Amino acid sequence: MLLSTSSVFPEPTAAAFEVAAKLGYDGIEVMVWTDAVSQDADALRALSTHYGVPVHSVHAPCLLVTQRVWSPDPMVRLRRSAELADALEASTVVVHPPFTWQRDYARGFSGLLSMLSGQHPRLWFAVENMFPVRLAGRELVPYAPGWDPTAVGYDAYTLDLSHCAASQVDAMGMADTMGANLAHVHLGDGTGLARDEHLVPGRGTQPCGKLLASLTERGFRGSVAVEVGTRRAASREVREADLAEALAFARTHLGTATAASR
Repeated sequence: MLLSTSSVFPEPTAAAFEVAAKLGYDGIEVMVWTDAVSQDADALRALSTHYGVPVHSVHAPCLLVTQRVWSPDPMVRLRRSAELADALEASTVVVHPPFTWQRDYARGFSGLLSMLSGQHPRLWFAVENMFPVRLAGRELVPYAPGWDPTAVGYDAYTLDLSHCAASQVDAMGMADTMGANLAHVHLGDGTGLARDEHLVPGRGTQPCGKLLASLTERGFRGSVAVEVGTRRAASREVREADLAEALAFARTHLGTATAASR
């Protein structure tokens, strides 16, 4: 089981390594964002060595707040993410579909993934399911060609359960559609509200336990990362309690810890 560094926000990247080691997580997913440590292979390697927690996946900087991390060019950001993952001996790069205004990036996205896969044969480039935005009774899709990557078809996918809730789709059905190309799971929960909730698994309506329990029979060889929101936690102790609960939930339903391998 991996802990996404985003799960300790607003604490910095380094705090995620400390918490992961304390709670007994098997590894880390690095969310690359404005924290300079999250962008630095040497700093991340030092944290990994110090705490004895390896980095198994890297989340490319695809959020609105990370549009200028490394470069304003999303192609450069994805290339840098691949280089970071390789340097850390991670197995997976998580990437979002392009935003609609990133026209050149969207046109070349599939080709760029293919090229990077050839250059970095150890890595999965796992495209994540997103969700539409609902405002004043209207549904807006800020991704090109859409929020559901299975409609296009990629070699590897990340299944995000909180995003399934926000998009009001059946998570088990989406996993079925992803099939053998399901390479990574973001474990979080949601209630079906039109926003990305990232609740501790078991606190929403998503089939988190059922999905985890199904991974073995699916032949899943990837990794599962806890990605929950704790920014409203009143203290480090409350944050750690939430992350310990998420880890216990995952291990209960997985049976054994799942680590990345390729």
